[in-house]
Amino acid sequence: MPRGPDGRPWRFDFDLEEDGVGAPRHEQLARALVREIQRGRLAPGSLLPGSRTLAKSLGLNRKVVVAALDELAGQGWLETLPARGTRVARTLPEMPVADVRSARAKRDAPSSPAVARFNLSDGVPDARLAPLDVIARAQRRALKTLGRGGLGYGDPAGDRVLREVLANFVNQARGLACTPDQVLITRGSQMALSLVGLTLFDSGDVVAVESPGYVPAWRAFEFAGASVLHIPTDEEGLVVDVLESKLKTLRGRLKAVYVTPHHQYPTTVAMSPERRMHLRALAAQHAFTLIEDDYDYEYHFEGTPLLPLSAASDAGRGTIYVGSLSKLIAPAVRIGYLVSDASFVRRACAVREVIDRQGDIVLERAVAELIEDGELQRHARRARQIYRERRDAMVRLLRDDARTRRVVDVRPPAGGLALWVRVDESVRVGEWARAAGARGLGFTPGVAHVHHGEVQAFRAGFATHSPEELAHVVEILGASLEDLGLGSK
Repeated sequence: MPRGPDGRPWRFDFDLEEDGVGAPRHEQLARALVREIQRGRLAPGSLLPGSRTLAKSLGLNRKVVVAALDELAGQGWLETLPARGTRVARTLPEMPVADVRSARAKRDAPSSPAVARFNLSDGVPDARLAPLDVIARAQRRALKTLGRGGLGYGDPAGDRVLREVLANFVNQARGLACTPDQVLITRGSQMALSLVGLTLFDSGDVVAVESPGYVPAWRAFEFAGASVLHIPTDEEGLVVDVLESKLKTLRGRLKAVYVTPHHQYPTTVAMSPERRMHLRALAAQHAFTLIEDDYDYEYHFEGTPLLPLSAASDAGRGTIYVGSLSKLIAPAVRIGYLVSDASFVRRACAVREVIDRQGDIVLERAVAELIEDGELQRHARRARQIYRERRDAMVRLLRDDARTRRVVDVRPPAGGLALWVRVDESVRVGEWARAAGARGLGFTPGVAHVHHGEVQAFRAGFATHSPEELAHVVEILGASLEDLGLGSK
């Protein structure tokens, strides 16, 4: 939707008749606005045009527009700002379908239960918790600090200030020993993985990955020309003995091993100390690179977080450490990074210049300030407590519901933003997902995380839902089991 300089949409072009032919015009408009909010066209916090502008663009009487805006403000979808106008509420109502019918219409309408729509993500943070105002102020300060002279093309490795801050951050918090020249800032960790693949691999190289594992990383490596070798995981992480047995037949073609050792994706288990030592010894013996994806290190709830594999290396030699601030703040804040030896970083920068030139220097400088000031660390501490409560709430709800506890085995992970829900053999996970989808809940069967075969499990991201919302989620899971004839209260 085109927007003006103050962030307001230039125009609204949607069909009111889609939201109830014959219904009062203010009701049609209110429902249309809610629909646009739900699908993300009108984002939380975005300003709406003035009532006169909106009435003119839609060909409505201004009184109709005012009535619709007042109705939605009363329900919590919109907020009125003195001297500024109306904006979409930053915190939206829990029920995603606005009730904008008049009292008479509600009496006349046949009763039907409202179906909430939820999605169990793969483990993303709740953007509602992100310190958006703090980030916005930091970006404004960054613009002023950089000035016109600092807004030209910059270093493909990223803003020097943020690289200095991140080097200090990972050295202190994660036991690494790197310099700013060993840090490359990217637009999210997926870009970091793509750069790793394009820089490290040649056609015919082999990279070993965990199975089940993170498919987008496999795709990035395959795009770079590498062949992907799938190594199983168990309760201690990557089965290193299987990897070792494969080395004999690869005859030196194994270029790298990609692992998520802290909170294995998708199963959430931590690689045991014995497996870590064995893997590092194999890397030294066979001269392959360890690609370590530490995507949610900050969110560890139980005990002391394990230090990265890269913390034991000599200034990044033989390892590539990939991290992300998107999981710390929100997926839309696209800042990831990789840490390796300076020569690899220089080569990766040359690749980055070809495909992206540089990153968002204003955002990078703003994030550097927030880390230096401790703001992001404070946010992480607050969010960690909330996410731990949500983890415990979902585990408890799954165990308390008579329908789900018969067919699932769920163990609280030590960290991360998702559960790995193991499912009894009596349930076809794909059919369960389709039944839940029909009731308004989306989740991805575990088979999506493997190269071939079946997986009696699914990954359930809990972080984006409040305990009240998680109660709705588990209720839908239980009801959809009943739909399949597999349980009753």
